[in-house]
Amino acid sequence: MSFHTEPPYTHGSLPKTAVLLVNLGTPDAPTTAAVRSYLNEFLSDPRVVEIPRAIWWFILKLIILPFRSGKSAKKYAAIWSNDGSPLRVHTEKQAKLLTGYLGARGHEVRVEYAMRYGSPSVPEVLRKLKADGCDRILVLPAYPQYSGTTTASIFDVVFKHYAKERNVPELRFIKHYHDHEAYIRALQKSVLAHWDMNGRPDKLVMSFHGVPKRTLTLGDPYFCECHKTARLLAKELDLTEDQYLVTFQSRFGKAEWLQPYTAPTLQKLAKSGVKRVDVLCPGFTSDCLETLEEIGIEVRRDFLQAGGQDFNYIACLNENDAWIKALAQIAELHMIGWPTILSPALREERNEQARISLEEAQRLGAPQ
Repeated sequence: MSFHTEPPYTHGSLPKTAVLLVNLGTPDAPTTAAVRSYLNEFLSDPRVVEIPRAIWWFILKLIILPFRSGKSAKKYAAIWSNDGSPLRVHTEKQAKLLTGYLGARGHEVRVEYAMRYGSPSVPEVLRKLKADGCDRILVLPAYPQYSGTTTASIFDVVFKHYAKERNVPELRFIKHYHDHEAYIRALQKSVLAHWDMNGRPDKLVMSFHGVPKRTLTLGDPYFCECHKTARLLAKELDLTEDQYLVTFQSRFGKAEWLQPYTAPTLQKLAKSGVKRVDVLCPGFTSDCLETLEEIGIEVRRDFLQAGGQDFNYIACLNENDAWIKALAQIAELHMIGWPTILSPALREERNEQARISLEEAQRLGAPQ
């Protein structure tokens, strides 16, 4: 087995700490070619599609990619901004703001972002962090609720990358924060701010990304974590059980997925006489195709055509101040024990230790 070439090492250099914020991913452009490349990587992940590889290869390469790529490209074009993919733009801004918040709280921490599928890729950013001397890395998925189809796939790609590395950094992984108080409060503030501006709906719908129902029966906790998030948020909003609903969107293929499905549920609500709904997507921390196009355009159309009168989509947390503060708290909790906060005295002591180590290395003739 061969290992990747290590970057030049300087004896006595102080190890650095980094937080790696990882989101799902996005095509590089709203074109058929770019979307096809992205979907090929995404749908080739066995964590995402648990179908025997030979059978799935035929379906993916000969049916899905040729017919789905162009349709998806048109949807991406409908929500593409002047700055590029909304998901990438928001994730990049979150990483920059998180750097500032952690710095303001006294932490010496590098924050970078990566995409599980697409660019910048996780291995690409991990190589960059190593070259910059980061020897402690906290992996922070942008998914509040854990699922083997999402969070675990991030862990997979990190482990796969370091299987080829000789000098592996200290690693920590955040599995979930679906019930973290600061995350719930950020959602609450976002909803209340929307209601202050627009009034309250007849029904609040919390739409989470769907996964095949069989994942629940096989032990994936995602369904339960989504419902716990919804219960906690409803409690903070002082909602009764008949004032909100939990649904699941983005169904793919013919198999049964977690129910109830979002679009049919909204249509049913409209036909039953519900005039106004507000839809929130708590499982998405950045607006993207599934929120802006699927919910904001398609589901809105379905609700209005079924007889509804007023449909409001409540934006994701994005760069919301309460959300960035929540991210900082979540990161801090998982960095406990790492020397990220340095007093002047400790900083001077570490610099002195680095100087001594360097002199010792020079005395022994070690390579610099």
